[in-house]
Amino acid sequence: MNDLLQGLIQAIILIFDLDPALYEIIIFSLYVSGVALVISTLIGIPLGALMALKRFPGRRLMMALLYTGMGFPPVVVGLFVYLTLSRSGPVGSLGWLFTPSAIITAQTIISFPLVAGFTMAAVMGVNPNLRRQLFSLGATNWQATAAILAEAKVGVIVAVIAGFGAIISEVGAVMLVGGNIEGKTRTLTTAIVLETRKGNFDLAIALGIILLLITFAVNAAMMRLQGKEVGDK
Repeated sequence: MNDLLQGLIQAIILIFDLDPALYEIIIFSLYVSGVALVISTLIGIPLGALMALKRFPGRRLMMALLYTGMGFPPVVVGLFVYLTLSRSGPVGSLGWLFTPSAIITAQTIISFPLVAGFTMAAVMGVNPNLRRQLFSLGATNWQATAAILAEAKVGVIVAVIAGFGAIISEVGAVMLVGGNIEGKTRTLTTAIVLETRKGNFDLAIALGIILLLITFAVNAAMMRLQGKEVGDK
């Protein structure tokens, strides 16, 4: 309890001291997670809607792969990305290993199945009669899909939140492909691991509290976009 209280006090001091090193880590963490989430959302939501609304050969296999991806260990994703981007890997010539691009790649692979899978589940939960009514009124496929996504908007927002939560808190994959390099690839989660190993528990707790506050603030903002107050049921 004492350590937690000291960590909270340290967090407040760090925030109000405008410590440049801390804010650099915060901004970098939000940047890589934000870019990965945007990519995952732009690909995952349309794919999730497509898989929910269309029947095509290989759909069951794709669903099985998607559900597998939702539970795939992030550290294994990190290992796969590391081997792919290493010098002997198929795209090692890009020189992305231990750069922000490598972290974004790993985080995108981690969050994409969650965004697509939860979107698919949300769209499948919409009354199927709605689509028939829309077509009977002369709606095109795109218009009908957009209307169904609007109907399933709460579930879609949950999909985005789940994707964000999975990557902003990820450690193993980020450490593998980013290297935790100070001023270049250090995120809040990898900084927490580093400070804990060094025995700086106050600072580690402070960073953890800041990470929780950021996660809460982003999730609250997304819920507000849905016109819902935090804590509404």
